[in-house]
This record gives sequence, C-alpha cells and structure tokens, in this order.
Amino acid sequence: MSENIKDTAGEAQDGKLGLKIAAERLSIVRYVFLVQIEDGIASAAQRASLEYADAVLIGWPETDSPDVVDLDDDQLHTVREHMELMEGYIAKFSQMERDGDIDGMTDTLIRITERVAEIRRLYQPDFPLPTFAEIRRVVQDEWNEDMGKIDPQEGDPTADEIEQETQAADKDGIA
Repeated sequence: MSENIKDTAGEAQDGKLGLKIAAERLSIVRYVFLVQIEDGIASAAQRASLEYADAVLIGWPETDSPDVVDLDDDQLHTVREHMELMEGYIAKFSQMERDGDIDGMTDTLIRITERVAEIRRLYQPDFPLPTFAEIRRVVQDEWNEDMGKIDPQEGDPTADEIEQETQAADKDGIA
C-alpha cells in the first residue's frame, strides 16, 4: 500500500481502500481454510475460527455507505499498520497451508480476523463486532452439545467394534 492512502488517486474513496482490501483478503483466507477442513469433522477451535471470520464479514459495508466514516491521517496510519500485520499473518497462513498445518492455520485465521475486525472498527465505529472469546464460548457449548449426542452406550458401535466385526466377518468369509 502507498504511504498515504488519500493520495493514491486523489479521491475521497481512496481513503476507504483499506476497508475494501481487508474484506477481500479475509474472504479469500476464510475460503482457503474452509476447503482445508471440509473433509473431516471440524474441531471446536476450527469451527470457532471460521465463525469468527464469518461474524466479522457479515453485513460488510460498501465504501460509500453512510455508516462508513472518513478517517484522519492518524487513523489511516493505524489502518496501514493493521494491514501490514494482516499481510504478515496471511504469508504465515499460506506457508502453514503448504505444510498441512491445520492447527496453525486455525490460530492464524483468528489473528487475521482480529486485524480485519480492528480495521472495520475504525471505518464503522458504531457497528457491534463480537470478540473471538465470545464466539469461542458459543461454539464450544454447541460442540459439547453435539458431542454429548454421540453416546456409545446407546448401542451404536464404536469404530473399534465395527473394525472387530469386519475382521470377524472376513475370517468367516461373510464379507
């Protein structure tokens, strides 16, 4: 990004370029993360990370929205700092994707989302954004409830029991 967002094209909208870029970058990272976790059962941490990104992106304003404020030079400097941190985290996220480090990607998506949330707070100060801790509590409660519904005592076989039955059937020539 240029040193002074306002001077990039001499228009007022250029001062809001950070708002647009932040949403686009988080949307891409969120999608990459979703693709990485879609084949398995997402952990509570993975779900919370994804939900947090969704919560920050939901209802994202257009740059010309009346809810979006013009920023002064100090605020634009702060946006640039958040953008630089975000881009650093995105580079780490990309490396973790190449390495197959889903847990690292999960944590890094949270960090990226935090930067984007801070950018949105600057441009849209009256918009209530949840924190990751709030999202995590709700998702953890849902996760615990979902996992509580899986009760091997109710007669549903475990993976080990299914494997033993399959081996027994193979020995008997049934399968």
